[in-house]
Amino acid sequence: MPMPGPEIERLIKQALPDAIIELTALANDNDHWSATVTSEAFRGLPRVRQHQLVNAAFGDRLGTELHALALTTRVP
Repeated sequence: MPMPGPEIERLIKQALPDAIIELTALANDNDHWSATVTSEAFRGLPRVRQHQLVNAAFGDRLGTELHALALTTRVP
């Protein structure tokens, strides 16, 4: 089952409450998304760790319900 955009945003906000999220559907199938996530929590962390923080928000749903997420992270 695909994951709709509002659910993606809810899960990221649950993990990173200050996050500003820009979400783009890549294939209009609720299965392929691009997200830019801006959060103070990323400050001082390497890019890999920043992405791990976002990916952790999805738990085992990443790769199943959410098939693909192209991710960009930023510090405000």
